Amino acid sequence: MSEPKPLLAPLRAASIDPRVWKDGTFIDDPWRTIADDEALPIDGRAIVSLGRWRAEQPALTASGQQIGVRLQPGEILDPAVDQLDRLGVIALAFPKFTDGRAYSTARRLREQLGYEGEVRATGDVLLDQLPLMMRSGFDAFEIVSAATVAGLEAGPVPAVPLVYQRSVGRDVFGWRARRTQRNHLSAAE
Repeated sequence: MSEPKPLLAPLRAASIDPRVWKDGTFIDDPWRTIADDEALPIDGRAIVSLGRWRAEQPALTASGQQIGVRLQPGEILDPAVDQLDRLGVIALAFPKFTDGRAYSTARRLREQLGYEGEVRATGDVLLDQLPLMMRSGFDAFEIVSAATVAGLEAGPVPAVPLVYQRSVGRDVFGWRARRTQRNHLSAAE
């Protein structure tokens, strides 16, 4: 027996022009993503590919412009070569919401490499992923999903009250929070 045909074609997510969400609000994006064959803007901030950064690093840093790097899944920054302290933003791509490699990269940038600049999520960034992205070290989000923009405009980011993994920030994670709360309740009785 053959597979039944669906009654309706699957809906595609509504896409919009990219909007950047940072510090709890939408902002005007000061950064411009530049293709490898495109000239750098005369003024402003440019995000270039990792390949272009490595090939043109001396010229890019000598230009005096603020430069950021765009990483695709699987690309890895080398702190000995890539001069992370000269990068104003590192944009990590999510080609599909199911591709989570950028979570590990963001966490590594923050915890192991000590990167303090902006870590931006780009691509298929959805509302329900934002809490985990923030816990992993992302602090800016380039959003092209109309539903995600509407959700952020409607109210706060959905929160996960208790978690087991420690975040890049200084939060108390789940099992310790419950144990501490239980000990305080026992002592009060």
